[in-house]
Order: sequence, then structure tokens, then C-alpha cells
Amino acid sequence: MFKNKWGPVLLILALGLVLVAAGCGGKEPAKSGEKVIKVGLVAPLTGDVQSFGEYTKNGFLLALEEAGYKAGDYKIEPVIVDDRNDANEGANVATKLVSQDKVKAIIGPVTTRSAIPVSDIANSNKVVMIASTATNEKVTVADGKRKEYVFRACFIDPFQGTIGAKFALDTLKAKTAAVLYDQTNDYTIGLANYFKDNFTKGGGEIVAFEAYSKDDKDFSAVLTNIARKNPDLLYLPDYHQKVSIIGKQAREKGIKAIFLGGDGWDSPDLDFATMSGGYFTNHFSADDPRPEVKSFVEKYKAKYNTTPEFCAALSYDATKLLLNAIAKANSDDTTKIKDILKDTKDFPAVSGKISFDKDGNPTKAITILQVREDKKYNYVTTVNP
Repeated sequence: MFKNKWGPVLLILALGLVLVAAGCGGKEPAKSGEKVIKVGLVAPLTGDVQSFGEYTKNGFLLALEEAGYKAGDYKIEPVIVDDRNDANEGANVATKLVSQDKVKAIIGPVTTRSAIPVSDIANSNKVVMIASTATNEKVTVADGKRKEYVFRACFIDPFQGTIGAKFALDTLKAKTAAVLYDQTNDYTIGLANYFKDNFTKGGGEIVAFEAYSKDDKDFSAVLTNIARKNPDLLYLPDYHQKVSIIGKQAREKGIKAIFLGGDGWDSPDLDFATMSGGYFTNHFSADDPRPEVKSFVEKYKAKYNTTPEFCAALSYDATKLLLNAIAKANSDDTTKIKDILKDTKDFPAVSGKISFDKDGNPTKAITILQVREDKKYNYVTTVNP
């Protein structure tokens, strides 16, 4: 009796729920016979640099939305995964993207820690990858050998460290500097060494070159030593969370040195009060007057109700680069897509015109910003390569 009475009603309700669920996915699913290219996004959507991941995802989706999720005759289907800023998890999600999801291309990862293993997996499977913000050279080149299918939208650490040292010497007039870096992270190791080498080459003196590990939170011992040296400048080439902790403890130790760092500082989660007056090298300034930047910032603010930072700009640029290459190839053949990317010249990106060198790295300008206490940055200068 119960079955006979309610069976048809339950069936109708179930069908209704299926129809509702089908309409909640945002974009329409691919139609039967439609040509589709799956594109993966690898970003830290949880973990210690989660805000970087969110901005990266936003830039990626904005670029796809503007293109109508199309490139040439192909529908673009995004597959977004979380690497948690962890090398092992990066390798795991990259393997899934390649073997299960069958992506033809990957945007990201955000950090060097994850990007190096992901780039190895992408390249060995002939999957095109454009790293948005991973700046270490090993992302596109391993043991002197070019990873043919891997590119990046950002400048690399040798350039960033060199410009940081030159700015410290020529503009800030620093004669002595201390460097504090994460010995477990290729990104901070690279920046620290490039800064040190170029600062000393330019006539400066490194009075302390100290290492720590990712999970360290108490820097009192090393900062006590640095305080005794009384450097003009403290170079902190790490991400916003860590430099905020170090910066606060440094001030508590009475260190009056100017703070200087790299692109990892650019986050709304930076301790602006502590780091106020400090400088950092970056890929992008939302105050840049170029039309490409103004247009991007307006569209980003309209969609997300916040100002974009460098991760958003570079993932947007990386996605635009990929869509342009797919459209020109009008094919899902990754070798053809890779070859078009390789020949890219003066692509009009938000972060500056992009042309790739022989190692898949863009030749582009670098921006220097100063931290303000009101959670904004002063644009200082742009340095061309």
C-alpha cells in the first residue's frame, strides 16, 4: 500500500532533483560530439598560502569566462585541484589530472615547491604547462635540459634577486645586509643566493646569512645575532605569512633595518603594520596606468569585489596565453600548442608584454612596491630587463 501510494511521487521528486542539480553547474556541460579540451588548474586552495590559491583560481576563471570557455573550435573544460602548497600533493594531483582527467594543459602551480614535481609529470606526459607564479629556474629546466612542454608567465629568481640587490644598493643606499631564508624551499634559497651574490658584487657586505625551516615560528636566537650586527637592510625572501612573523619579531628585537623581499609578500594577509615601509619586487601593480591593467582591474573588481594581486594577474595572463595558443593551433595536439607558445612574441599581457626565451621564460619588466600601513602599496618603479 505504501509503495503503491508514494512510488510515483518519489520518482517525480527524484527526477526534479536531477534536473535542478544539472542546472547548478554554472557553465553548460559539453554537448554530444562537441570538441573538448580539459585544462587543469593546480593551486593551493588550502594550507599556508591559501589566499594565493584563491586569487589564482579567480584569475583563471575570469580569463575562461571572458573567452566563453572556448578556444578556436574547442570547448574548454576546467579541472581545478588543490596542491596545498605541498610537493607530494602536487605530484599526486598532477598524476590524477594527466592519467584520470586526461587534461591537455595545466595552469599553475603557484609555488616552486609544487611546480617542480608537477612540471616533471606534465613534461614527461607531453601535457602543456604554464606556471603562473613559480619563479625557480628548475620549473622549466632540469639538470641543464629544457622541459619542452613547460612555460611560465612570471619572471625568474635570478632576475628578481639581482634587481632586489641593485635596488638595495643604488636606491636604498644600503651598505650592509642580513639575509634570512627557508632552507627547505627552493624559491627562498634561490632568491637569497642571487641577492647575496649581487649585493656583494655591487660592493655591499652580507653581515648574516641565516637559514630556517618551513615550520619554524621562533626566530629569537637568529634575530638576536642579527641585531648585534645592526645591518642597514634585512632581506626576507619568503611568503607573506612567514615574513610577517619574522618582521614582527625583528622589530621586537630592536632591529631598525629596512625590510626588503620578493613577490611572495604580495597578499592581503601580510602584516601591513609590521612590514610598513618595506619594499618588495613584484610582477604587477594594480595602479599601473597601462590600458591592459586598468581593464583587468575593473573586470576583476566587478566580479570579485576586491583588488587583484599578482597571483590573479599572472594566472589570468597564463590562461590567456594558453587559450591564444589553442585557438591558433585549433587542435588538441599538445605538440602543436607547445610550438605556438614557443614562438610567442610580445603577447599583450596584464603583467607586461610576454616573449618566451629558449627556456620557456618570459622576458619582461619587474615592479618594485612599498608596503603601506593602510593595507595598500606605493608604486616605486618599474625595471626593464
